[in-house]
Amino acid sequence: MKKLLLVAALCGVTAPAFAQSPYDALPGVDTLPADVVQVSPTVPGMGEHWANPATLPLGPIYCVHQGKIVCLEFMISQEEFASGKSWPVLAGKDGLPTVNHTDIGFQEHGHEGFEVPHYDIHMFFISPEEVAKIQP
Repeated sequence: MKKLLLVAALCGVTAPAFAQSPYDALPGVDTLPADVVQVSPTVPGMGEHWANPATLPLGPIYCVHQGKIVCLEFMISQEEFASGKSWPVLAGKDGLPTVNHTDIGFQEHGHEGFEVPHYDIHMFFISPEEVAKIQP
């Protein structure tokens, strides 16, 4: 067997590349700051929500799926936007990957945890196709 592998290598034959999961390069939930706790179960298209309760509702909120951080979320009230408030730096923990895409959704009636009209800003580290696969 060793001779066969050596001959294959010398002839330029290589093993097929293994497909990598889009989750392989993402940081794990174990890298979250110590004051961050799980605040929701899996939400379709987002994953579990993890946050420091003291920073809510703004965030950062970390969306976690399969033990990996798949997005960073912030929630900003419509009233704060309308009044002209600015947020010069919205950031999460160090070492997050490049953002693949951003989704900004208006929640006219709010939702559990932030019951006023507001915007949910999701900065995803995975593709929209992978996001669509996230289910409880």
